[in-house]
Amino acid sequence: MKRLSTVLAVVLALAGMSVAATAAEKAKEHRIVVQVDQDDPAVMNLVLNNVQNMLEYYNGKGEATKIEVVTFGPGLTMLRDDKSPVKERLMRLAKDGSFPSNLQFSACHNTMMGMEKKEGHPIPIVPAAKVVPSGVVRITELQEEGWTYLRP
Repeated sequence: MKRLSTVLAVVLALAGMSVAATAAEKAKEHRIVVQVDQDDPAVMNLVLNNVQNMLEYYNGKGEATKIEVVTFGPGLTMLRDDKSPVKERLMRLAKDGSFPSNLQFSACHNTMMGMEKKEGHPIPIVPAAKVVPSGVVRITELQEEGWTYLRP
């Protein structure tokens, strides 16, 4: 009898773990970091296409998503308020309330300082972006936290 109760306890524990694993899979949050390091409108539009497609796909499945687009080097132009060739599009995407997801645009402070020194004036960043100390460090930190890394 004791052996039967032990076997039953193990079966119930395994069933409980299976239910918990299924619930965890359903509650999964997708976390994606996308690198932009090129001053190329085609690359910038590709990134925005990918971001929009991922948000629509995961939203359609009812799955939470966090996406962070990190720009550095020549790619910082994407987030410059004065020069971005995709400014209107990224502002619309950042403001679009139809996605229950978290979208962040990040600008590298190191790159900004280099551009400011070269150009002789402050570099304006679009309101939808935040400044991070270092773009490559930000990407590294997110990868260390388990984020999926994409580079177009």
